Amino acid sequence: MKKRALQYFFAALLGLFVYGPKKAHSFHTPAKSITAVSYTLGLYHSPKPTVRGCECPKKKKQSLQTRFQSSSGETSSSVDKEPSILGFPRDTVATPLALLLLSQFILFIGVGAVIPSIPLYGKEIGLSQAANGVVISAPAVALLLGAKFGGNYADVARKPAMLLGMAGIAVSDVGTALASGLVPLVAARLGLGAGRCLAEAGERGMLADLAGRVPSLRGRALAAQQAMVALGIAIGAPLGGVVVEEYGPRAAFLCVSAAAFTALLMYTLLPETASGATKMEGGGMGEDKLEQEEMDWEQLLVQDQWKGLALCQVGASFGFAAKIASIPIHATEVLPGGAAGAGALLSLAGLSGLVGAPAGGWLTDRVGAIPTAVLSGSISAAGLMLIPVALGLAGQDTAADSSLLLGLSPAAAGFSAAVLAWSAGAAAQGPALTAAAQAAAPPGKEATALALPRAAGDGTYVA
Repeated sequence: MKKRALQYFFAALLGLFVYGPKKAHSFHTPAKSITAVSYTLGLYHSPKPTVRGCECPKKKKQSLQTRFQSSSGETSSSVDKEPSILGFPRDTVATPLALLLLSQFILFIGVGAVIPSIPLYGKEIGLSQAANGVVISAPAVALLLGAKFGGNYADVARKPAMLLGMAGIAVSDVGTALASGLVPLVAARLGLGAGRCLAEAGERGMLADLAGRVPSLRGRALAAQQAMVALGIAIGAPLGGVVVEEYGPRAAFLCVSAAAFTALLMYTLLPETASGATKMEGGGMGEDKLEQEEMDWEQLLVQDQWKGLALCQVGASFGFAAKIASIPIHATEVLPGGAAGAGALLSLAGLSGLVGAPAGGWLTDRVGAIPTAVLSGSISAAGLMLIPVALGLAGQDTAADSSLLLGLSPAAAGFSAAVLAWSAGAAAQGPALTAAAQAAAPPGKEATALALPRAAGDGTYVA
């Protein structure tokens, strides 16, 4: 499996330089160049030749890839006949979805572990507040610039994008842990953004493929994915605090690398779900097979629905950026225990996703994606607007009021309630917006289309 990860690195390098656009025989985009070398290295496999007149007996036990491909052309009625788990077809949806969610759960335990160490790490190596802001925004810059490329590459095939991107994440976080100055640190964080760009594009595409096989349960599938992310962060954040206290902030980034490498190994077990990859496997790696019309975001932005989805993601990203930048500071000032109280509130905010995400997914399947997005967005906005109101109570607190709720002052209780309402509303809105985007995405271009709202959100982080 380590060899397979290294193969993807070589595929990226060779695809960009050997099959560059100046070559007469090259493809017209870097995504197709990398894909070509992926075939060369054996990352895509063509079917084995068969002998005429000879039919080999089928094996009783099939791999996930075989089961998914054999059912990709089935009608909905045939899918309904497949054994199911919680309403999801067992072999073609439930099993790969569970493996994908478990991988992301492990990954986000590592991501959660690094959250408490980001501001501390910049301080440890002597960065100013402005330089620390550059470091924090570097991954978002790479995500913004590479979003369309990542989407195009992931629309050719999901797994190579996921594996190559996850390997990039693992290496970049090791580079972050070893960086000794601003320049290598920014380079490592840009590499992290590039890796995330590929990995997340493939993950979004695969999740759309799996959820699209059971449209009536799309919201619940997306809610499960978001709940796993929230749970991973909620578990990882306090663990990261322990790691930072014991070994220093650099060690937290090594935790992310370990989690990313574990996810990479688990991703190798997933089936390829992109229909384009299946078609190419049967036709070799000729340029005419790989040549596909790329999705142009301008075609999407002429539609009001995609404009609305992009604006919604801008608002959600703005809120998340505010949460990371300001909530820990205010929580330290208002909550008892200082930094410990702030960490506890952030963990509770993450855990609120375990309530908000399932509720949002259930409502999406019952009443529709747009009504759910409006309702949950209103709750999130109300919580955000009540935060300054709660902070305004800080000057009115008295010793007699300090035991209002769980030993919290009125300001602390109101602040905590507002933050939790904000987080729960945002968590409920996530599955609804994603479900609306998946339903509107052009067939075969899901990863590129879904990258548009994400790019709008990343642009918000950069701004």
